Amino acid sequence: MKKITTAILTLLCTTALFGAKATVVKTNVAEEGFQTYIVAEALKALGYEVEMTNDVSYEVAYQTIAQNANSKDIYVMAGSWDPLHNQKVQSAGGDEKLVKIGNYIENCAQGYLIDKKTAQKYNIKYINDLKDPKIAKLFDTNADGKADLAGCDAGWGCEAVIEHQLDAFGLRDTITHNQGQYAAIITDTIATYKTGKPILYYTWTPYWVSGKLVPGRDTVFLQVTHSAHPVTKSTKLPNGADYGFNVNNQRIVVNSSVLKNHKDVVKLFELMKLNVNDVSGENMLMSKGENKEADIKRHANMWIKSNKALFDSWVQKAKAAK
Repeated sequence: MKKITTAILTLLCTTALFGAKATVVKTNVAEEGFQTYIVAEALKALGYEVEMTNDVSYEVAYQTIAQNANSKDIYVMAGSWDPLHNQKVQSAGGDEKLVKIGNYIENCAQGYLIDKKTAQKYNIKYINDLKDPKIAKLFDTNADGKADLAGCDAGWGCEAVIEHQLDAFGLRDTITHNQGQYAAIITDTIATYKTGKPILYYTWTPYWVSGKLVPGRDTVFLQVTHSAHPVTKSTKLPNGADYGFNVNNQRIVVNSSVLKNHKDVVKLFELMKLNVNDVSGENMLMSKGENKEADIKRHANMWIKSNKALFDSWVQKAKAAK
């Protein structure tokens, strides 16, 4: 009788897990839609029923996943920037509720840039050089005497880093951190560049901006004289360069119960890799007008079709892990 009862309970648990659904939490950063849809399609290929949320902030994304830490269902977000988002992850519940798996998109660089012409003319190499009011004034676009930095949306991880460094490097009196909708601000910055005027901006990869303002050709990265970061102790690269920001990996984050309940999903996310240049290329298509939701889905499906053998290998190996 005991054996029969155990068998029934095992069957019920297995049935419950088999019927699990996957909720893909989509962020409100449109340029992260591409990698998000690829994750959704991979989960569908594993046999899961997939739902996708409306666009939400990173904070809401992490909170949603954390609130379902013990759910038999899967909650997943495809763009967890590590280490940039570590503070957000900890605030939402940390490793007990959220688990980062794999390195989905590696070598995501970020930092401050200025136009190459101005950098060479005035020998500007560090963001700290803008502590000099005369240097800062070169990048003044509204005649208030301060440099105008095209910066981050409120709530983004980079906002906290920029704000921290403005204080740490004593740049409050000479730099204004212009915030709002990043896509609109950077579009104005590119227009300014085309008129031949100096520009100062923050950007990251993968993103389309570095396809329009090519580092090394049109612009140059500024370094920092020393590391000053609100989360990590050092931002220095192995070659000694220091751009003030860590090189990030975009990782896939899930509710913690997935580790125990869905070995196939864990294996899938360990295997999934997307080249940073593929994402930048897709973002470039978006910047040229292919930015509707249907366009982004089509881009994702085109990538899957072009990389079918790789995609299928992820799914097959994940199924074997189940």
